[in-house]
Amino acid sequence: MKRVFSVLAIAFLSFTALNSNAQIYVTVRPPRPAVVVAPVPPAPGRVWIDEDWAYRGGRYVWHGGYWAAPPRPGAAWHGGYWDHRHSGYYWVPGHWGHRRY
Repeated sequence: MKRVFSVLAIAFLSFTALNSNAQIYVTVRPPRPAVVVAPVPPAPGRVWIDEDWAYRGGRYVWHGGYWAAPPRPGAAWHGGYWDHRHSGYYWVPGHWGHRRY
């Protein structure tokens, strides 16, 4: 019975993690790795998308930054951040939006 419960719990957690609307909470926010300096832009008008967190393999992992072209004129990149709720911390990914003045 204990084994069946464990298998069902793992299946449920795996399904929940794959759901794009699921919010994965952690009790301790992971530390940010050392500061990385952006390389030279490959073309004019490119925006550096800073290093970011991603949920993979049952945990948050740090992945490197990259250069990107804005999707429309006047768009600005708003970096991701850790949000704290009563259940713990969860990662809010960065997104393109209006430029903040």
